[in-house]
Amino acid sequence: MKKILITGAAGFIGSHVAEVIFQKFKNDKLVLYDKITYAANIKYLKNIINSNRVYFVKDDLLNYKILEKNLKNVDIAINVAAESHVDNSFGNSLLFTKTNTLGTHSFLEACRKQKVKKIIHVSTDEVYGENLKSKPFKEDQMLNPTNPYSASKAAADMIVNSYNHSYKLNVITVRANNIYGARQYPEKLISKTIFNFLKKKKMTIHGRGNSARYFLSVNDFCSGLIKIIDKGKPNTIYNIAANKSFYIMDVVRIISLHLKVNLKKNIIFVKDRPFNDKIYKINCNRLKKLGWKEKDKLKLKIPEICEWYKKNIKLF
Repeated sequence: MKKILITGAAGFIGSHVAEVIFQKFKNDKLVLYDKITYAANIKYLKNIINSNRVYFVKDDLLNYKILEKNLKNVDIAINVAAESHVDNSFGNSLLFTKTNTLGTHSFLEACRKQKVKKIIHVSTDEVYGENLKSKPFKEDQMLNPTNPYSASKAAADMIVNSYNHSYKLNVITVRANNIYGARQYPEKLISKTIFNFLKKKKMTIHGRGNSARYFLSVNDFCSGLIKIIDKGKPNTIYNIAANKSFYIMDVVRIISLHLKVNLKKNIIFVKDRPFNDKIYKINCNRLKKLGWKEKDKLKLKIPEICEWYKKNIKLF
């Protein structure tokens, strides 16, 4: 029987990861670690939280003694915990450095002390910076973050790199596109647009909405993570990428059509971010060689996600 610890386990991505791990590793114990910020909810874990295989810890990554105590005898540790909203990072950048950079450092040091065999750190495609004209970035691309959020994640990646080299820790880094799905706090594009339209509020669009993003479903992210747990090489970086990009306005339009909302009357264009990357493109052939491929299509998933928010809107 293995013991698996997941940080940020009550958040949007973390709760999906926890459920998938719970189903995949049916005989293993799970330690779910989360400090429960505004974007997390213990109710996201309702399907597994009462199992005798699951132990929940409400605490901060920066509470080192508690973190290290809970990593005792852990075989696999997955660091999903993060502050991830770019807009918030411009106004509260120190919080992002504390959680994403120092929190990761605390996580790695506790894993090292407890001799965790396999460690997975979840990063982001934004650490590479934008690439308007160049080919999709591979995992060996030089990091070039352009906002406080991506800088805090890039700093964490550098600490991971140092632990791999200095301590020979078995840390795998995962860098994915924008992840979407049910349970996402309504501050990111898809979740916020759905939430605002359901609440009869207007959706604000940065600039003219002509930035583009690749959107990866949380289901495809989790399936990629499972491939990496099963077949990933130690001390290796894996990108997880969707096949198709969408302009911001196109995504809002898809949602408005499904919810039968008059787009022109329900959006407001606002001043763009201080710096808004036009697009992030990453190559994930390394992961595809492990047998992973994208299954979900954004246009087909939107109705399902809208229905989830209709049923669970009181959670926010």
